[in-house]
Amino acid sequence: MSLSLSSYPTRFAILTLLSAATVFFFYKSHRHLSKRLKSLNPISQNPIPKTPRGKIFFISQTGTSKTPAKSLHSLLNLNGFEFDLVDPKEYEPEDLHKESFVVIVASTWEDGKTPSNAGFFVDWLTESADDFRVGSLLLSKCKFAIFGVGSGSYGETFNAVGRDFSKKLKKLGGVEVLEVCEGDVDEGNLDEVFDEAVSEGDDDEEYDDEFEENDEESGIVDLEDIAGKGPSRKKGVNDKLINGKSNGGTGYKIIGSHSGVKLCRWTKSQLRGHGGCYKHSFYCIESHRCMEATPNLACANKCVFCWRHHTNPVGKSWTWKMDDPIEIVNTAIDLHTKMIKQMKGVPGVKAERLSEGLSPRHCALSLVGEPIMYPEINSLVDELHKNQISTSLVTNAQFPDKIKLLKSITQLYVSVDAGTKDSLKAIDRPLFGDFWERFLEFSEALAKMSNGEYEVACEHVHSCCVLLAEVDKFKIDGQWFTWID
Repeated sequence: MSLSLSSYPTRFAILTLLSAATVFFFYKSHRHLSKRLKSLNPISQNPIPKTPRGKIFFISQTGTSKTPAKSLHSLLNLNGFEFDLVDPKEYEPEDLHKESFVVIVASTWEDGKTPSNAGFFVDWLTESADDFRVGSLLLSKCKFAIFGVGSGSYGETFNAVGRDFSKKLKKLGGVEVLEVCEGDVDEGNLDEVFDEAVSEGDDDEEYDDEFEENDEESGIVDLEDIAGKGPSRKKGVNDKLINGKSNGGTGYKIIGSHSGVKLCRWTKSQLRGHGGCYKHSFYCIESHRCMEATPNLACANKCVFCWRHHTNPVGKSWTWKMDDPIEIVNTAIDLHTKMIKQMKGVPGVKAERLSEGLSPRHCALSLVGEPIMYPEINSLVDELHKNQISTSLVTNAQFPDKIKLLKSITQLYVSVDAGTKDSLKAIDRPLFGDFWERFLEFSEALAKMSNGEYEVACEHVHSCCVLLAEVDKFKIDGQWFTWID
């Protein structure tokens, strides 16, 4: 069946071909040069590497985007351009940086949601774009173009998925060769809409992944619903830190009125057979068996590098209703287990690791906020230990009185973000006026609690952290033994 030049898939194909001309020019040039070199000296010349095949992803819930994607795929290949038609649910996102050219035909599902076949793909893309450690050059060698298929009746969420793809890919360094094209299925004439949309790309929408679809039914609130300021001093002890609901999200599950749990990107990575975080190097903790949580979503700092972009509450003292530590632990384990189960069927997930992940053996109290502020932090840690779960507590060193009362935990992670008063103020943007004095008092209290001589036992460059361990206890015959049983 021939393709009409007036059809929108064909026009999209032509625009894509024109935009990708530079990429394929090099491809053709390499082939031509390779042939000439072989003819001159076929023995001594090595073959020139072939440019990777392009990828066409269809993001679709009911097949709306798959049809034009298939037409585009056929047209490109008929014209000698090698592209693969890919269902994102069968694709490994970790390989995206290897691609040279990507075309995404994306539908927007109800309420601006991503179609289910791209849930994990978008989840990975969002976390990578928000993680400052990944960097803005990850996709610098990847060119891309996006065509969104949406419904104008969705209002503000019209073509939200396509716009969000553009936003995240560019944030990771991807080169957009064509502004986002948007089609409206309600108009009944995508030809005209496509022509007009070519120059009207917009990339200012938020992400919403498939793992949040059941949040309203379960009564779980998403952290994206919590913006700006925490409770004021005028609030009473019966007030909740968290109120309201949200349809948007980044995977946070709210527990009670002030706690949360989330699947860490390293947990997902190790479930799929990839590497884990620094805890594996330091303590031999397997990321797929680690639960990331917090008993307090509020923080006393507003760090410039905060990966939550300051959407969590802030506060200097505990003035809101307090939930029971046992209930927090039990709910966290339950929600964590449910999120692990949702990873079943995700590309690359290992059955053995998925099974192990259902029984968390470690809890990183590091999700967001300042966990040590929670008045029952010792009881919460004890409850985790009773469940045979080791603990790691992260703190910004702004609560010296709390560290003095802290009982035994498995690991303590202190964020030291600067070495001088002025630089600490500029980087951490603390709420406390005496932040530097608090930092020094915290450090002195920690030193008094640390009996014996300490040395640097291990370093993890990627995470910008070092492990300090007690020499007499963990260094035996010149070798460090910091891995936990």
